[in-house]
Amino acid sequence: MHDDLITRAKAWLEEDPDPETRAELAKLIEAADVTELAPRFSGTLQFGTAGLRGELGAGPMRMNRTVVIRAAAGLAAYLKSQGHTDGLVVIGYDARHKSEDFARDTAAVMTGAGLRAAVLPRPLPTPVLAYAIRHLGAAAGVEVTASHNPPRDNGYKVYLGDGSQIVPPADADIAAEIDAVRSLNDVPRPDSGWETLDDSVLDAYLARTDEVLAAGSPRTARTVYTAMHGVGKDVLLAAFERAGFPAPALVAEQADPDPDFPTVAFPNPEEPGAMDLAFAKARETDPDLVIANDPDADRCAVAVKENDEWRMLRGDEVGALLAAHLVNRGARGTFAESIVSSSLLGRIAEKAGLPYEETLTGFKWIARVDGLRYGYEEALGYCVDPEGVRDKDGITAALLITELASALKEQGRTLLDLLDDLAVEHGLHATDQLSVRVEDLSVIADAMRRLREQPPTELAGLAITRAEDLTRGTETLPPTDGLRYALEGARVIVRPSGTEPKLKCYLEVVVPVATHADLPAARAEAAGLLATIKRDLSTAAGI
Repeated sequence: MHDDLITRAKAWLEEDPDPETRAELAKLIEAADVTELAPRFSGTLQFGTAGLRGELGAGPMRMNRTVVIRAAAGLAAYLKSQGHTDGLVVIGYDARHKSEDFARDTAAVMTGAGLRAAVLPRPLPTPVLAYAIRHLGAAAGVEVTASHNPPRDNGYKVYLGDGSQIVPPADADIAAEIDAVRSLNDVPRPDSGWETLDDSVLDAYLARTDEVLAAGSPRTARTVYTAMHGVGKDVLLAAFERAGFPAPALVAEQADPDPDFPTVAFPNPEEPGAMDLAFAKARETDPDLVIANDPDADRCAVAVKENDEWRMLRGDEVGALLAAHLVNRGARGTFAESIVSSSLLGRIAEKAGLPYEETLTGFKWIARVDGLRYGYEEALGYCVDPEGVRDKDGITAALLITELASALKEQGRTLLDLLDDLAVEHGLHATDQLSVRVEDLSVIADAMRRLREQPPTELAGLAITRAEDLTRGTETLPPTDGLRYALEGARVIVRPSGTEPKLKCYLEVVVPVATHADLPAARAEAAGLLATIKRDLSTAAGI
C-alpha cells in the first residue's frame, strides 16, 4: 500500500505543470508522509452538477492545475461530441488563489482542442459570466470560483450554451470524458490563440441591470455595502450609480478582493460574525439597509434595523419581499423556488394568479423552469432577470431590494412592515435551519440511514402526516438524496449539502395570523415550535 501510494504520487509529480504544487508534492514524497499523501490520492475529485470544488493542493483529490486541465479537456471532448466543433467557450474567474491560472489553463485547453476561447478581462462576478454566455452565443461557459467556501478552496463551475449550470446527464457525460484523459501530455495547450475580452461584455451586462428596475421608481434608500473580500464592489457600485441610487457606504476592510478573507472565518454572509463589520458601519452611518454579496457576488444578503439592532433577513424573507415587489409591479410569468425554500412564495404566486413551480435544490434546476419570471433559493440566491442571467445574481437582486426599500421609504414604511403585511395576508411562515458541519463524511451517511431506518413519527408533538424519501423521486421531482416530512402546520427537509461537508435540515412552520396585533404571539409560537423541532430532529438523526 505504502509503495503503491509513493509510486502513484511520483507519476502525478511527473505530469504536474505547476511549480508550487510540484514542490509541495516532492517534499511529501521525500518525507514519505503517508498520512498527508493518502487522502490526496484516495480517489479523484468527482465532477458533478456543481462542477468541481475542493481544497487547493497537489494530488487528484485536490484542486490544482492538473485536475483543471483534465476537467477542461473532458469538457472540450464533450462539447465536440455534441457537435460544437468550433464553438466558443467563455471563461470567467474570481480573485481566489489560482483562479486566474485555472482560467488561463482552460483557455489553452479549449484552443488546443480546436474550440474558440474567450476570457473575461479580470476577476468579475459569476453573474457576468452567466450573462456573457448567451450574450456572446457561446457553446459553454466556465467560472473558476469556490463562491463562499473557505480561503483554501477553489472550484470550477460549468454552464452550457443556454446560460444555466449543467444538470444530468451532461455532468456524467463530461465526467466520463475527463476519466478518458490518459495523460496531460495528450492534451495540447498552446501559449496563445484565445481572446481576452474587453469591457464591452461587462458594459452590456450593466446596461441590462437597469431593466430590473421600474421606470421612474424612487431611488432614495441609503445602503451600507460589503463585498466580503470578493469581486462584487466595482460592478455593484457601477450598477447603483447607473440606477441613480445614493452611493453605498463601503465596509472598507472588506471592499477589495483578498483571497485570504482576513476578517471572516467563512466568507459567507450567513455565517456567524461575517456581517459584524457591516453592522459596525451601519451603526456609524444609519442607512436604510445593509447589503452584502458573497465573494463571487452571485448571492445577496440584506440586513435591516429592528428595535435599534441590525439583523440579517433570512433568504426566505428576502425571497418573499422580492416576489411581493414584482407582483406589485405587475410581473407575469412563473415564480419558482427550490423545495428547501419557504412555501410562502407559492401562496404569493397563487394569490396573484401566477404559475408556481418547485424544483430540486440549486439554480441549475430553478433556471430551467419554463417561462421563469422570478426564482429564488433560501441560501441568499435570487434570479430577478432570467432573460439576462439564468442563475442567481447578487447585483441585480441588490438593485431590486433597494428599489423596494426606496418605494417603502417614500410611504414612511420599511421592509419589516411589508413582511408583517405578508404574514397577516398569508400566515406567518417562519423558517430555520439545522446545519451540521462535519470532518468525517460518514457522520452524514449514518444520520441519513438512521432517519430512513427509524423515521420519526412526530416532531415537537406534531404528527408527521407524510414522509417522503426523495431518492425515489416524486411526480414533479427527479430523484435526489433527501427526506421530506409534512407535519400539521410544518415541514422539514433533510439533505447532505452538495458543495460542503454539511448535513442540512430545513424547517418551516406556518402559524395563522388574524391581525397585526397577533404577530408578536405568532412569532413567539413559531420560534418555540422551530426550536423544539430542531431538538427532536437532532435526536432522531443522532447528530
